[in-house]
Amino acid sequence: MADSSTANYHAIVTRYFRLLAAGQALSWLGNGFQTVALPAAILLTGGSASDLGYAMACSVVAMLLCTLFGGVWADRLQPQHVMVASDVVRFVSVIGMAVMFGTGHDWLPLLCALAAVASGAGAFFSPAMMSLKPVLVAAERRQKANATLSLLQTTCLVIGPAAGGATVAAFGPTIGFVVNAMSYLASVVSVLFIRTRVERAAPEGMLRELGAGWREIRRRDWLVVGVLAATVYHIANGVILVLAQVVAIDNLGGPRSLGLIAAAEGAGGVVGAAVALRLRPRRFLRAGWIALLLMPAWAISYVWPGALTAVLAGAVLGYAGLSYFSVAWETAIQDQVPHELLARVASWDMLTSFIAMPIGNLLAGPLASAAGTGPVLAASALVLLGSSLVPLFARGTRTLTRVVAESKPAAESVVA
Repeated sequence: MADSSTANYHAIVTRYFRLLAAGQALSWLGNGFQTVALPAAILLTGGSASDLGYAMACSVVAMLLCTLFGGVWADRLQPQHVMVASDVVRFVSVIGMAVMFGTGHDWLPLLCALAAVASGAGAFFSPAMMSLKPVLVAAERRQKANATLSLLQTTCLVIGPAAGGATVAAFGPTIGFVVNAMSYLASVVSVLFIRTRVERAAPEGMLRELGAGWREIRRRDWLVVGVLAATVYHIANGVILVLAQVVAIDNLGGPRSLGLIAAAEGAGGVVGAAVALRLRPRRFLRAGWIALLLMPAWAISYVWPGALTAVLAGAVLGYAGLSYFSVAWETAIQDQVPHELLARVASWDMLTSFIAMPIGNLLAGPLASAAGTGPVLAASALVLLGSSLVPLFARGTRTLTRVVAESKPAAESVVA
């Protein structure tokens, strides 16, 4: 009887994991259209690199302001409730962008506000999803589950931007926003069918709960060093993400090149996730940081040789390393952090990792005007290299091993 009950339990959570994967695949596919639609909408209507930087910076700042609250609420409520609310807000915000550009009333402050609202809602979604995933898989299956979701995400990043680039080039950016908005509705439907419950403790106050998440990070040298290195990493990354799109629009072929480059990044992510499915070294986190050392190849390809084919190759190589690292990092957090603190730790990770990105976004235009786009991109590539090397000197990074013992998912109560 116990064996039958356990088998039924795993069948239910497996079905729920597939629902999550299907809904997120559609959402990620829609995000691929947004990848092309936003820069095209700004740059092709007379906007500048600084305008694009402002919109991106507003988006990141909103994410940073909301992410800690998102983590607390995801640890207070059932994670799927937070995810549904987040997707509804993102749907409304992106539809607003579509209406704005579709009617010809594009106004940068309004675009920045809508981007900020959508990104702020996403800051609630990400910690909640981080909390939900280990509910649906046993500990020994986490790496495979994370790699599967990463593979789906990066596959959609191949298809979505390529289709989005062609669609935006043919019909304009409005249709890209509409597709992205509808993909959020698909995510809502899939999450509504996931009926799991996790026991939650009584709230202790926002500041106390935030402090508990940070204390959990401080207990682990690999987490502290990792998030601090990521802060430096994302200053450079924030610069690159703006200037790379400007180079693509101005020198590499316009919106179609944006779509091709984003698709190449997605293809690299597919490669990295596929490798993560099969290559599972005992010291997985160390392998992840080593793989991240491939990312500077993506940044430097915009400078030398600067041709579209070289940028596409650099994107595949760099994002393969990034994808493998992401699976390793997420699996390590899920393995080592108690589930009742997982969303808060994830939100602190997001905040400390990305807090410098808006600085990079805002500095991109002035730095390129003062020193030239090429030298700034080359210097940023060196920063990526250095900040990926530093965490390898932390003892925890080098010695952390995977959880391989048989266990149940984090949720002990599942409603069929």
